[in-house]
Amino acid sequence: MAVKDFGAAVLGGAVEVLAADTRNKPDVAGGIAREWYDNGVDAITDLPVTPIAAAVQQAAREKARTVMIAAATANKFTAKTCAAVSTMWIDDNHALVSATTRAAGTRLGQNWFFIAVDYTFGRTLTAEAAGLIAAAGGKVVGSALFPLGSTDFSSQVAAAQSSGADVIGLVAVSNDQVNLIKQVAEFGLGAGGRPTLAAFNVYVTDIKALGLPLAKGLTFGAGFYWDANDGTRAFSARFHAERRAMPTKTHAAVYTACLHFLRSMQAAGTRDALAVNRAMRSLPVDRFGQPVTVRADGRVLYDLGLYRVKEPAQSTGGWDLYEQSAPSRPRMRSCRWPQGARRPPDAGGGGLKAPSPQPRRRVGGRPPDCGQAGRAWCRSRRAGCPARAPRQRRHAQPSRTTSPAQA
Repeated sequence: MAVKDFGAAVLGGAVEVLAADTRNKPDVAGGIAREWYDNGVDAITDLPVTPIAAAVQQAAREKARTVMIAAATANKFTAKTCAAVSTMWIDDNHALVSATTRAAGTRLGQNWFFIAVDYTFGRTLTAEAAGLIAAAGGKVVGSALFPLGSTDFSSQVAAAQSSGADVIGLVAVSNDQVNLIKQVAEFGLGAGGRPTLAAFNVYVTDIKALGLPLAKGLTFGAGFYWDANDGTRAFSARFHAERRAMPTKTHAAVYTACLHFLRSMQAAGTRDALAVNRAMRSLPVDRFGQPVTVRADGRVLYDLGLYRVKEPAQSTGGWDLYEQSAPSRPRMRSCRWPQGARRPPDAGGGGLKAPSPQPRRRVGGRPPDCGQAGRAWCRSRRAGCPARAPRQRRHAQPSRTTSPAQA
């Protein structure tokens, strides 16, 4: 769709779209990427799960070609491993956690219990969520892990049920998440709205497959929903006409990334990846009528929304699945290196100049970019605020988004 909308040719040459199956193996993904780049492919996108995206990002850095991450959600792609030829178009882990925990605040409840998949995605997301919950005045009363690919979650759900938590956080993806939600419903959790069920990486196709009777009440943050505004509805109607399904957030991210890449190449007047990526960072992004920018570290910045799965009686049928609870502007992570310095290409920055830190102005007794509550800021004068330690650490620069599927 992006190629069709752009015009099917750029810089006098036809645009060709290729596809390959990585078999979910990083070595296969890296080999395909290097072969494609050597044969003249200008950009690679999609890239589900972190190891696949990491392998292709490394190949892109080595070959000085473009990579646009539109599915994997790890924070590191715009932090530790950010590169001048890499951009990230999907809600990342930090945004997903922030949108649910920070935007919902204590409205969902003070006490949380987590059921999480036992690998890096589950453990890191749970830890990050716990920090934000504590900063908002809540607490995590317990957690239970399950192995990847599980079909029986009875012990974890029973532990959550007996914890007395106000909110059950479900940290899973794909089939694990679908099966987990089914068993949570079988135990009666979430019936009558208590405890509240919260998730972090939800796809509209999964909710459609589950059905509203099982998924009703699930609360989560997301950067794209087909019915969010006129722009998303127009895009989704075209997508549905071709695919007979509504687009997921990954579909939207791939479309936006590809269209912006082609427009940037046209504006740059060259296929050189560094020049094209400079244009990508300077040109405005067309994302269904939503204000969007691309940060120097490759993070695509946009607002997320806090959504809740509708009750069956609230839906008009079909794909009418979510209601928006509130807009959210979770803070993004970014590359941090000395102000004014140029990050060496072999350090993952590709020579891009780092954004200058925001001045540390105080408003109402605390800096406007401090993520701590007012009480925590007061305690910071006595070294009680973790954002102030170690001393040389700067407060994270706030942003309007995120971004942005599977980890």
